[in-house]
Order: sequence, then structure tokens, then C-alpha cells
Amino acid sequence: MRNLDDSLRMNSITASATTVVIDVVICTYNRASNLEGVLAALSAQRVDPDIKWSVLVVDNASTDHTASVVGAHRARQVLPGLRRVLESEQGLTWARRRGVRETSAPWIAFVDDDNLVEPGWLQAIAEAIRTHPQAGGIGGRVALDWEQPAPDFIKSFGFCFAEQETGHFAHEVSSLVGAGMVVKREALAGCGWLERPLLGDRIGKRLVSGGDVEIAQRVRGAGYPLWYTPEAVLRHRISRDRLSRRYLVRVNYGLGSSEALVSALIWPGDWKSWRRAARWRSAKAIARALYRPQGLVARLASLSFAIGFARGVSACMGLAPEGRQALLGAATRRGVVTVDYRQGLWQ
Repeated sequence: MRNLDDSLRMNSITASATTVVIDVVICTYNRASNLEGVLAALSAQRVDPDIKWSVLVVDNASTDHTASVVGAHRARQVLPGLRRVLESEQGLTWARRRGVRETSAPWIAFVDDDNLVEPGWLQAIAEAIRTHPQAGGIGGRVALDWEQPAPDFIKSFGFCFAEQETGHFAHEVSSLVGAGMVVKREALAGCGWLERPLLGDRIGKRLVSGGDVEIAQRVRGAGYPLWYTPEAVLRHRISRDRLSRRYLVRVNYGLGSSEALVSALIWPGDWKSWRRAARWRSAKAIARALYRPQGLVARLASLSFAIGFARGVSACMGLAPEGRQALLGAATRRGVVTVDYRQGLWQ
């Protein structure tokens, strides 16, 4: 028993002493004022010496003073390895892929340009990596940080703003939001996303989404588990222009359209069975939005989601045969079907 205890203790010491190397990738488009706060929050990180990290800003063809914000922080020499690259092809998916290709660390942390990480965020992520070395993706608690008090009608739609809080203890999850998602490079390459991402995300000012769900599901489908760690806390800044009824309706339409695409991505059957299920789901979602007792704004948002889903189904059906073949079941593996409505997945 003593030998076993000594072995376990030595393994614990070895794990705690393992150097963790992370590249933080910030994708941004015309949010220079927000970027200032993001970089300032990262500058306040408190990490152990055996955590090695650097910061890359991927400028997705901004026309504001993003370059000067990065330059000012470079001059302060606080953020390790801070640099900026320009990605001319618009869209968060392409910016993220550029960020992965421009870096080399075993782990990539995607931080959006409205994400304010708490001082212990990176340390908590590193500890989760040490504790779960087999993981392909890790995420923490994403708390919504309203620029002004949120109206009552929007408070029940936290999932529309990437809210993520699934408990007080670390546990394996079925998906992760993109805000603060940390991904193993080996998993990104192994699942095929790095070579061929399939879903676009946040192209310019268009409210399309699904790219983060694609990453999480393809990583998980390749056999790499996803973990949630509540100690890694990030505040997602929600600007006042996103608190309107019109925005809520628009973002739900985009989420619905994206969910249709993701449902094909994780579907384990053939094309005909997906088409049948998708049509049934579409009709059910519209009926539920129309007849479920709820307030007017919630009903409009639900109806917009259902219409978006129907539009996404139509878009999938319009794909060329090779497009359908690439999309259908790209994130599945034998015995696994992901179901998590609040994360935008098939139900």
C-alpha cells in the first residue's frame, strides 16, 4: 500500500510540475475600443512560472484603429509575445483558422473581442489541462456582463449570448461555447477542422453562427472529450445595442439557421433520415412557437428561431451532392449522438 501511495504522490507531483504552453488567439473586427479592455484583462493574468503563453490578435480586415491598440500594448511589453496578423477573408471561422495556423502551442485559447477574462482564468485553464490531459477542449464559466441593465424580456435568452454555467464542479460536457474555448491542436488537426471547416461564423455584421459548435462537435466526434471548469471565469460584455427586441429576433433567426446545419453535422444516419427528421422538427418548432403560452417578445424570438431553422434545412437540401456528403455526419462517431438544445444542437 505504501508503494502505491508513493506512486500516486509522485504522479501528482509530476502532473503539477508539467509545463503548459498556450497560445491565446483574439479574433477581432472593428472593435478597437473593446479590444483595449480585452488586452488589459489579459495583462492582469496571474500565472505560475511553468505556464508559458503568448497572445496573437487576428485582425479580420478592420477599418478602425485596431492596429494602434495592439501597437500600444506591444510597447508596454506586458503581454508575452503579443503580435497582430491580418486576415482579409471575413468571418470568425477563417480568422480562427488563421490564428491556429499562425501559432504553434499545443493548446489554443480562443478569446473573442468582447471577452474579459478574470485574473485567474489562464491559471485555471492550465490546471484543467493538467488534470484532464486527454481532453480535446476545455471551457469555463461565461458570465454575461451587461453594459446597461438588461430588460426582463431578454434575461431568459442567455444562451443567445454564449452564457455558460453548468455547475460548481468540473465535469465532462457535450459542447462548449466559443467564448473562451480552449482547444488541443492535435484534436483540431485530427478531426479535420483545420483542413476543412464547414460552417461560417460572424461574417462582418451578419448574425450567423455555428462555427464554435462545429469545432466542439468535430473535436468530440474524433474521440476527444470536452471539459467544463468553473474556476476559469470570463465576462462576456454585452453592449447596449444588443438589448433590443429587434436584435433578439435577428439573433434567434441566425441561431435557428445554424442549428439546422449543425444537426446535419452530427446526424448519424443517412441523408433521407436526416431530411425526414429535419422537416418534422421544423414543423414542430413553428407550432410550438405559435401555440406555447409565453410573452409576445419570447414568442417572436421562438418563431424567428423556427423560421431560421426551416431556412437552414432548405439551405442544406440545396447543397450539391458533394456538399451534403462533406456535411452529413462529419462530427459523429459510433455510439455518440449529441443532444443539447441550449447549445444549439439537434433535439
